Amino acid sequence: MFNWFSSLFRKQQGLRPAPHIAAVARHNANLWPHLGEVESQARVYQQSPWVYIAINRIAEAAALVPLHVLRLQGEQRIEVERHPLEDLLDAPNPYLSRFELFEQTVGMLELTGNAYWFLASDGSGVPAQIWPLRPDRMSIVPDATNYVKGYVYEIDGQRIPLEAVEVVHFKRWHPGNDYYGLSALESGRLAVSSDRAMAEWNRNTFGQDNGVPAGIVNIREKVTDADYERIIRDWRQTYGGPQRRTAFLRGGELQWQNIGLSHTDLDFLKGREAHLNEILNLYGIPVGLVSENSTEANAKVAERLFIERTLWPKLVRLAQKITQELLPFWPGEYVAVFEDIRPTDVQARLAEIRTAYPVLSINEIRQRYYQLPAAAWGDLPVGMQANHPEAIHETPGEETEDAAELAADGAKAALIELRRWERFTLKRWGQDSARAFEVRALPDEVAFEVAAGLLVADSVDDAQAVFKAARDEVLAS
Repeated sequence: MFNWFSSLFRKQQGLRPAPHIAAVARHNANLWPHLGEVESQARVYQQSPWVYIAINRIAEAAALVPLHVLRLQGEQRIEVERHPLEDLLDAPNPYLSRFELFEQTVGMLELTGNAYWFLASDGSGVPAQIWPLRPDRMSIVPDATNYVKGYVYEIDGQRIPLEAVEVVHFKRWHPGNDYYGLSALESGRLAVSSDRAMAEWNRNTFGQDNGVPAGIVNIREKVTDADYERIIRDWRQTYGGPQRRTAFLRGGELQWQNIGLSHTDLDFLKGREAHLNEILNLYGIPVGLVSENSTEANAKVAERLFIERTLWPKLVRLAQKITQELLPFWPGEYVAVFEDIRPTDVQARLAEIRTAYPVLSINEIRQRYYQLPAAAWGDLPVGMQANHPEAIHETPGEETEDAAELAADGAKAALIELRRWERFTLKRWGQDSARAFEVRALPDEVAFEVAAGLLVADSVDDAQAVFKAARDEVLAS
């Protein structure tokens, strides 16, 4: 057997084109998509409040995040001001805004596992308009060479062929399909259908004329047929309804026997809450994000988890597809990225900068952590200028000022040095001076906080606020 398998392989040098594409195309050539299933998924979105909440929360959050185009220059990424793609996304077509385009795209992707854009040109060869297409009308035509030959968009029996280059197909991973994405509703079908059944039962219970539970009216006293019919008629006129199933028995005194199950017996509210949690988890929505009982701390943790583990991967999926299929229409090497909205831990970030500042120059810290341009005075690490002869210190008059006071220990010396540093900074504010203040008495962590704060200070008031916070910290310690 092993010799037989060995005969399937041939000796060759290097790599070859993918040999399985033709087989995959032939396999899927006669497998038409289940468009009716996509239509039913759209109805679920319209009828299930939990599905609507989950998808709507993701779609609207994604539509709010700006997208930027960066030009690749070696290992650097340089942001492009108003790239044509950004202009196109801001006004995709005369009837849609940027928000509506991304809201519909992400919504369809979450609901059906697929989303499509049709790229319309004005004859120049580049996209001039973007039209989102409904997945329940779209079919993919496999190709043995190029994997996808094109698409067919069907409306009321009319089939419109679309070229592969004209369509951008966003999709989620599907383990059992080569061409179409997987809808989360397929995994949560049981939870969604069970919750809808419970909602229907609740509506039937409390619908019009349905306020009385099902049961049996037992007439224990003997009555005539005329009285019996009168009792039934009066009962149904007063308590009956189209959904009531009330049985009448005679032969004894009048007695009610309840044979229905109450909401308490069924643990109705907990059942619906369990379905809510399951559906929200299915879409990656932390329960604390929508629960009215969440504390502020829980809500913040939930929001952080939602952005980092749910929203951000979806934005990366969209950006990479746009980079792959839209940006090549314009010459040059570009990449599309959404603005990084992931929350950062301020304390962890400061700890990381504090660890780096003895070995990184001020300019390196400005560029890496604050995305600020280099400063003429920022070639040395924070607080390390005194160890380098090339560092320019204060003038002799400034250096000797308060010299006697600097001999004092502890907080007094730190406060005096802060006052000198503040005068030094304000005197040179707005000047491109290479002079650096020499730190001697301040604790390293306070000196770092001041230096980091001054890096991002935009005005004299901001700088004064940095020194005030540092004085408060020294006094508190």
